[in-house]
Amino acid sequence: MPFITRAAVTLASAFFFASTAWADCECGYTVNGTLYTDLVESDFLHIKDINQAGWMPQTYTVNPSLARGPFGKDANSKQIAMNPLKSKYDWAGEGINGGDAGAQVIVRGGTPAKGGMIPMGEMDTNRTDMLYGSFRAGVKLTGLPGTCGAFFWYRNDSQEIDMEFLSQQFNASSHPVNLVLQSEASIAAGYDAVKTGTFQIHQLPFNPSGGFHEYRFDWFPDRVDFYADGVLLRTMSGDGVPSTPGHMTLSQWSNGDPNWSAGPPTEDAIMTVNYAKGYFNSSDTQRQKDFTKRCKDINAPKATCEVPEITQPPNNNASAKTFFFTQQQNMTNNQTIPSGNPNTIQSGAWSIHAPIQGLFTTLLLSSLVFFMDLWS
Repeated sequence: MPFITRAAVTLASAFFFASTAWADCECGYTVNGTLYTDLVESDFLHIKDINQAGWMPQTYTVNPSLARGPFGKDANSKQIAMNPLKSKYDWAGEGINGGDAGAQVIVRGGTPAKGGMIPMGEMDTNRTDMLYGSFRAGVKLTGLPGTCGAFFWYRNDSQEIDMEFLSQQFNASSHPVNLVLQSEASIAAGYDAVKTGTFQIHQLPFNPSGGFHEYRFDWFPDRVDFYADGVLLRTMSGDGVPSTPGHMTLSQWSNGDPNWSAGPPTEDAIMTVNYAKGYFNSSDTQRQKDFTKRCKDINAPKATCEVPEITQPPNNNASAKTFFFTQQQNMTNNQTIPSGNPNTIQSGAWSIHAPIQGLFTTLLLSSLVFFMDLWS
């Protein structure tokens, strides 16, 4: 049966080569033409357990002296509350506990005793190998005066990129964001970046406590570009630009300092995050080896994928449904993908399953051909 044999071998070959095809985005993700090899994406609208989202609530205390205020800081996991949407098919609305859906970062209200501690929330990414990249988060700030809400990248006190919001500054005519690069110069100035060239206040055309907006910074070796809802706000450059790997952080705190956070708030103040995303290069040697292994041809079709930009604030079912590579088929091969989001497609682990599957298919069909030839 020579015809059947040739057809079967052809079919087996087709299965083999199809199964060894590399995934989309195997060479990374581009933002304005800049290529990044790794990603972290967290859809807090659909995550019930922060520990399964690639983030970790922080636990620490800072006494009033070190906090540089009348009160100290008490960060603990109780001030990070997950409040996902009631349905995994929705992208806006109330969470299962009422109120805005997402990850809630809380500062507890009320004035502690003199020299006491104010409970606050902070969560950091598990990945600490982020070296240059584009980082963004959908955030709704509190409208209660007396807190500092922050989205930032951090290595140490001299290597830090901040977007900070002081709720005491919000009023009918003023909606500022404080853009900061903490550096050796700011440490020398008494941890006061205001006295350096890496602090800028930018008035936003919206109230940050009135709804969700995307805050973003793109970090390059020579500069940092700050954005809100896809619009470039400011660019900072110079010696204050960080040069070492670190992690993303979302936090809200108060220490009673009248010149900064003020407060504490009179009641619990909630900052809500509906997503956070980072596209970056890794400083980790193994991750660099993985990239070299998976990226066979950077110029091949679909080898790199452009990161979509938002065109409107992420507030309703249409606009809050932002794009996640982790929720698409075949776009996160060899990426480190947490399992907490029910919409995430788990294709992150590097494996040799595809070639083995192709070889298995070939052997199976070859055996079929052998028996068919015997039968004939």
